[in-house]
Amino acid sequence: MSLRIDPFHAISVSGLAHRLKSEGRSIIHMEFGQPSTGAPKAAIDAAHQVLDTDPMGYWESAPLKARIARHYKEKYGVEVAPNQITLTCGASPALVLALSSAFAPGDRVALARPGYVAYRNTLKALHIEPIELACGANERFQLSAQRIAAIEPAPAGVIIASPANPTGTIIPKAELEAIAKVCRERGIKIVSDEIYHGLSYVEPAHSILEFEPNAFVVNSFSKYFSMAGWRLGWLLSPPHHVKAAIAYMGALFLTPPSLAQHAALAAMDAHEELESHVEVYRANRALLLEALPRLGLTAIAPPDGAFYIYADIGHLTEDSLAFCQGLLQDTGVATAPGVDFDPVEGKHFIRMSFAVSTPEIKEAIARLEPWFAQQPARG
Repeated sequence: MSLRIDPFHAISVSGLAHRLKSEGRSIIHMEFGQPSTGAPKAAIDAAHQVLDTDPMGYWESAPLKARIARHYKEKYGVEVAPNQITLTCGASPALVLALSSAFAPGDRVALARPGYVAYRNTLKALHIEPIELACGANERFQLSAQRIAAIEPAPAGVIIASPANPTGTIIPKAELEAIAKVCRERGIKIVSDEIYHGLSYVEPAHSILEFEPNAFVVNSFSKYFSMAGWRLGWLLSPPHHVKAAIAYMGALFLTPPSLAQHAALAAMDAHEELESHVEVYRANRALLLEALPRLGLTAIAPPDGAFYIYADIGHLTEDSLAFCQGLLQDTGVATAPGVDFDPVEGKHFIRMSFAVSTPEIKEAIARLEPWFAQQPARG
């Protein structure tokens, strides 16, 4: 197994975008999946109060863990114990904890391609073999119970994501239940990335815990809660894996930022403000879906949730990275190349994030329409 860690090309695109901005160019950042809004006002207020009164230190907030546990009961009807929740420095360490405590070096873990670049790279870094299964438009770019049942020999685990990055597709409730069933029958551990929960436009996203209580769940305050820069997430582990997750967290990361934990507790009850962000994303999504055919982008993944458009540009290029760089240079609109998410077919795709303001979306469309109209089709 190759241990080569693939670069995250969106970072280089973003670096170019910032360099152009420093030269006076107008840049619209649609390359990263991060909200353009800040943390909720209640979170900011809580942070100010703590800064003035608390010296802080290494700490894991028991009230926040209890509040997250209540969230699972209220939203999904699932009972979890607060001690099953390990607070982490964002979702990325939560993924490291899940994979480290669930699997051993040499284990095989299946995942959909396209998928978030960190899945593949974190598995490699931990000497776990990624088994990437090509999932195209006919499969809505998602793993299915049927595909998992057909893997021989059965892998040690599977990573699922719903809503998914880069596609935004949601696994329907019945299919999620079927995935849980086949994994249970075959002894396959499930790691479910639920970082985009709360950002759904067609149907609600269901937690894997509704169907498999022994799954690992990764989540974060970065997306729905609009707190990407605060670096706070959590891992929900099965009871018999809690000690291992705590051990890995303490050894590798100590604790997440104390200030972020205080702010996050307040953010969890900022429903009205957070839902107003979702309505902005919903409006942005509608604007892009209406405009994409005018750009000649008619083959896209269904953006059921998250805040992404994953579009096929195979009629225009064989090199999505160069395409994104040229698009940025010419229009000032930064996007992510599909090769980040799919090292095989991603050369034919780009990902656009619509987690920016609505005026920015309108301006991006105005810049993109004439640019795409001038692009020659591949011979």
